[in-house]
Amino acid sequence: MTVSVLVVDDSGFFRKRLTEILTSSGQIKVVGAATNGREGVELAEKLRPDVITMDYEMPVMDGISAVREIMRKHPVPVLMFSSLTYEGARVTLDALEAGAVDFLPKNFEEIARDNSQLQKILIDRVLDVARSRPGARPAVPARPEPPAPTASRSPRDSVPARPRHETLQHPRPAGHDRATTGGVSIEPEAPRRPTRRGPAKHYAVVGIGTSTGGPVALQRVLTALPASFPAPLVLVQHMPASFTPAFAERLNKLCRIEVRQAEDGDVLRPGLALLAPGGKQMMIENRGGQARVRILPGDERLNYKPSVDVTFGSLARSFPGKTLGVILTGMGADGKEGCRMMKQSGSDIWSQDEKSSVIYGMPMAVAKAGLTDEVLSLDEVGPRLVEGVC
Repeated sequence: MTVSVLVVDDSGFFRKRLTEILTSSGQIKVVGAATNGREGVELAEKLRPDVITMDYEMPVMDGISAVREIMRKHPVPVLMFSSLTYEGARVTLDALEAGAVDFLPKNFEEIARDNSQLQKILIDRVLDVARSRPGARPAVPARPEPPAPTASRSPRDSVPARPRHETLQHPRPAGHDRATTGGVSIEPEAPRRPTRRGPAKHYAVVGIGTSTGGPVALQRVLTALPASFPAPLVLVQHMPASFTPAFAERLNKLCRIEVRQAEDGDVLRPGLALLAPGGKQMMIENRGGQARVRILPGDERLNYKPSVDVTFGSLARSFPGKTLGVILTGMGADGKEGCRMMKQSGSDIWSQDEKSSVIYGMPMAVAKAGLTDEVLSLDEVGPRLVEGVC
């Protein structure tokens, strides 16, 4: 079976070019095209495609509003196309929060210089997005106004109660051990290791790695932490260089802990989360008991810049047996080898479960390798950090 795609874009040239590339694979069929968000919503209901590609700036209805409508009426995996600018980053993050699964630059030259490479990246990304679960994670609720500060309480120390949400899942066909979405095979969940919930531990650093679905996942996890969180955090999210500053700013506005993009020489401290800059690698060095950040150029031999494996590997070397690694939703297996190094040094590893993952790739790789100490749903990760880190 082929994956059906609806293309939503007000540019006739872009619609034609994207359609030519996707249909060249033989695995994808473009079943419709829309020139604005409103038409896109209507065709999504009528055609029920496996994937929708969506521009964000269109007449009648913009892409973000269209994504919200689609997720409300009939959740479908959405791949956004956006500009690699600061403003484009802010809009894309809004689209991801609205329910889009992933994004790509609209300027194809920013994806790949070679046409064959461009074709492979676009086709692979659409097929990967087709495997996702658009309703796997609930939309991020609006953060309530904090209580008025008192002499004994900081407004950032108050953690709001989290509402319960329903989880939408693609049903798995009876009698099959592999589910399919639009003809694309989905790996079954790895055997779940018994979850051990021991007493709170002291960790020198908490590392969190994620990719597809990660911006929303990190927002849910970090907004659950109080300003007095007792450990430093380092965050690795697969994201372009132009996006990480806007993402760090967004998280810092929403969270009680401090969040900012890491810079070379930054000192780790409790209650501070440092986000790896896009296009580079972040390593942690421990010299004389003081942990500092090293930001290095992105190595072309590595697929991911930043890479969870690189950062987690440096944590294993700098703080053997004293770190906590957390792997959240994402494509691929980045983080598995870094978790292996951390585990071999005596550190702990947590991973997100399949049901709450937008893409169960990275956490599955860690779980199948037998490296996970605790398997948690997305809504459990933040509260578990609060109770499990002292």
